[in-house]
Amino acid sequence: MVEEVVFRKFLEWLSEDIPYWDLTSEIIPSQATCEAVVMAKEDGVAACCEDVAPILEKMGFTVRVLKKSGEAFRKGDRIMWIKGNMRRLMEIERLLLNILSQTFGVATLTKAFVEKARRINPNVKIAATRKVKPGFQYFEKKAIAAAGGDTHRLNLSDMILIKENHLKYFNSVGEAVKKARELASFSKKIEVEVAEAEDAVEAAEAGADIIMLDNCTPERARRTIEMLRKKGLRSRVLVEVSGGVKLENLEEYVEAGPDIISSGELTHSAKAIDISLEVTRVGK
Repeated sequence: MVEEVVFRKFLEWLSEDIPYWDLTSEIIPSQATCEAVVMAKEDGVAACCEDVAPILEKMGFTVRVLKKSGEAFRKGDRIMWIKGNMRRLMEIERLLLNILSQTFGVATLTKAFVEKARRINPNVKIAATRKVKPGFQYFEKKAIAAAGGDTHRLNLSDMILIKENHLKYFNSVGEAVKKARELASFSKKIEVEVAEAEDAVEAAEAGADIIMLDNCTPERARRTIEMLRKKGLRSRVLVEVSGGVKLENLEEYVEAGPDIISSGELTHSAKAIDISLEVTRVGK
């Protein structure tokens, strides 16, 4: 089912490139075949090759994934081998490379976050946010998971996350949590975004499962976590810190003692990895 959805998405994106036909690729005979490889032009971490391969196979190509998701590669490495209709491959070349270069970028940055954080605390989770490119969430979240990160919620139906604007309707954090608990299935966790330590305590006492400390400094996060511990609430909740977390200040947030560190940087600021498609053999 997911494979079909991803394939339809690929065809939708391809229609932006080819609303009618590819004028340039028409110069190649329709029966011509070729072999090609996706090459790395810089170091990185692979992701989503296994998701792209079935798409190419549905289009008649034979594919071999040479670097699996989560596997590091070096400049000059071959990442994927493709064989099939040359004209068709020329038509999809840029879309294929765009998808992979973006997912490789997300995986590479996520891997850097995960490795840096777990040198200090092997149990801390590095998580994504919902700050993803519209239509590209599947690939970005798969890339994060491949690199050892946590996808966080994949959609608004996954869990309840009461944020600042939701709270403005209620008289207190506790009231919002209790309302959510009344309406939620037993199977759904409740997370609350707070800025103050007192609100974190109130949310925990009201039955929240996860406390998100949003846009707070590492020191404020440390003090809030300590307050939860002193009140005997720390073991009852997971603590997530989010907002303003970058690779440069990650260590300070890890040392504050949260269970989860989420960062929009993983998706909105990941640099695409430079890759290319090189035709290695042509069959006329």
